[in-house]
Amino acid sequence: MKISVIIPVFNERPTIEELLWRVQAEDLEMEIVVVDDGSTDGTREFLEEVSQSAKSTAQSILLPHLEKSIRTDNVRVLCQERNLGKGAALRRGFMEAHGDIVVIQDADLEYDPHDYRSLIAPIERGVADVVYGSRFLGGPHRVLFFWHYVGNKGLTLLSNMVTNINLTDVWTCYKVFKRDALQRLRLREQRFGIEQEITVKVARLGLRVYEVPISYYGRTYAEGKKITLRDGLRGIWCIIRYGFLTRGVAPAGDAISIEERAAQLVER
Repeated sequence: MKISVIIPVFNERPTIEELLWRVQAEDLEMEIVVVDDGSTDGTREFLEEVSQSAKSTAQSILLPHLEKSIRTDNVRVLCQERNLGKGAALRRGFMEAHGDIVVIQDADLEYDPHDYRSLIAPIERGVADVVYGSRFLGGPHRVLFFWHYVGNKGLTLLSNMVTNINLTDVWTCYKVFKRDALQRLRLREQRFGIEQEITVKVARLGLRVYEVPISYYGRTYAEGKKITLRDGLRGIWCIIRYGFLTRGVAPAGDAISIEERAAQLVER
């Protein structure tokens, strides 16, 4: 099965080179779709170099910070005109994905691509439509903020009560989908609320969900962590909004054309 790795990026110049190298180090058939969400720190300029390399005969580029090279023939770079948020970047990436399996990958090195094989395994075995990588199932992790842990647990509990599924980590970046399952979600959120929206809509569809343990190296705010209390409050609202107030999935068996799918994924 071919994998589409969707990477939303905003001001991640210190980490983007190593992240691309780590992703490509996994010996899997994949395409990498990088969506730059209006970066202003040099990230976009670097990604434009990657994009130009992909169109050249060399189809590889030297990573100056690592003194290593990566191939670029399997990398596509999409640029948002301005910063619209993680949700908007993901929705655009989903629209461009061609793989059988779609993996969400943050660009900040908190999540390790070495976990891909265990993440995609339940889908390859035919026992899951969606896989969540959980930071709370025993994988190695950096010890950081107690109140982030409490907030995550609280939001996960609320989400589980609304959806009636028993996840341990609703905020995880690592969400992996069969593409045909992903196509049935009508996603609307522009920012971090998309994490909660995805979970509610996956549950509403009755999709088969697995969790697997992953490693996690969390960042401090000094190191560039972006999520805030405001995002947590938006997460609560999204659980309520999509759990009780709106509908946003395509019924099983619906035939969805590429044009209809694109319209759903960019719906605002």
